[in-house]
Amino acid sequence: MQNGMHTDTERCVRAVQSKDARFDGWFFTAVLTTRIYCRPSCPVVPPKPENMTFYPSAAACQQAGFRACKRCRPDTSPGSPEWNQRADLVARAMRLIADGTVDREGVPGLAARLGYSTRQIERQLLAELGAGPLALARAQRAQTARLLIETTALPMAEIAFAAGFSSIRTFNDTVRDVFALSPSELRNRRPKTTVLTPGTLTLRLPFRTPLNPDNLFGHLAATAVPGVEEWRAGAYRRTLRLPYGHGIASLTPRSDHIACRLTLSDLRDLPVAISRCRRMLDLDADPVAVDDQLRTDPVLAPLVDKAPGRRVPRTVDEAEFAVRAVLGQQVSTAAARTHAARLVTTHGEPVDDPEGGLTHLFPSVESLAAVNPESLAMPRTRRTTFTTLVAQLADGTLRLGVESDWTETRAQLLSLPGFGPWTADVIAMRALGDPDAFLPTDLGIRRAAQELGLPSTPAALTARAAAWRPWRAYAVQYLWATDSHPINFLPV
Repeated sequence: MQNGMHTDTERCVRAVQSKDARFDGWFFTAVLTTRIYCRPSCPVVPPKPENMTFYPSAAACQQAGFRACKRCRPDTSPGSPEWNQRADLVARAMRLIADGTVDREGVPGLAARLGYSTRQIERQLLAELGAGPLALARAQRAQTARLLIETTALPMAEIAFAAGFSSIRTFNDTVRDVFALSPSELRNRRPKTTVLTPGTLTLRLPFRTPLNPDNLFGHLAATAVPGVEEWRAGAYRRTLRLPYGHGIASLTPRSDHIACRLTLSDLRDLPVAISRCRRMLDLDADPVAVDDQLRTDPVLAPLVDKAPGRRVPRTVDEAEFAVRAVLGQQVSTAAARTHAARLVTTHGEPVDDPEGGLTHLFPSVESLAAVNPESLAMPRTRRTTFTTLVAQLADGTLRLGVESDWTETRAQLLSLPGFGPWTADVIAMRALGDPDAFLPTDLGIRRAAQELGLPSTPAALTARAAAWRPWRAYAVQYLWATDSHPINFLPV
């Protein structure tokens, strides 16, 4: 789907008339007669086409004076797949806004991270999304406020502060503007069956169907670092290092959503925790677009048909993933987990987990940069790789984050000692979120290619995989799934 779908009126009208949930998050329908905006799949009778107008974001609808529909709750749509499949300025800005940067650092902080002026960023966001960074952050704050109102018993003053509002008055006015209800009216609409556990938030993370949870949760469980992650009673659980404190996320796959339970030491971290969990599970992907493209290859088509909707398992912490990728070079998954667990026990910060076996946050790059290299049980060359990586991450020479430019960062990684294409590409795929990252030297991929009759040398396989672009990271998931062997991180 091309950029700016909201400008294709005919296509938008068709999507609304057929209540097509696949377009939720791609655009929003504003109804001129009622001054309400909806998601395309809203269950109410569609308005007449002449009464519909379309916007690229909830923030643009709000700025134009429309209020959120109480039936379809457009603010809870999955995010637009655009922001995770593109690497341009607008996409990187949107990923940073979702990660709470505007609330913590203001628009100048957003601009500084992206290396552009505030004016350039405001102009580009306005042109593409119909709203600037402050309006987009305000829409996100409103959604956070609604979640806290509906899922906690917290006093409204605490909710206003946690959602990022500067005053109770701004909080009240924003909630009323966006939802056409006061905060207390919103709370009164909550189902009486809602069970509230102090300190814990329970919410649903929506996604576009289909979603195949097997490889997604299977991979996370198979590579889980003891103390930081666990698979318990059908849920993947892990600790989170967050801007204001720490948290524990528990994620359980359901047929039409991911059940998410969050325990946070500071509620201001709620939008960031949600954004990072969604990103780790690749929930904003458009699986139909991905699978349709991969099905054009007759070798991949049966794999896609057998189990459609595979996602790329990603991470909640880019620097942590890079460290783990180095620990996993040329060793088995079990050995990589052991190395990581040792670092966690020695250098991670302890956390209290009333529900299970999580004990620590993964160590910060600052604490790892202070580790005596001689204490690391790994070959000398890998020790150099490890210490160079953490030193560059700690002093800011290397920045891995949602704002990273995929091409530039990959080149920077390849310049580090001990970083070959596999390590750089697995970080690009799972930490940076590049949907086209490819692993032609991976042993599992080469084995799958051989079994399927695809070329198995890296150069020939890369040439053949050109037809899978821009979704080669998803092709990797389908190829990995053909291999019953345990996950191994072997090539460098």
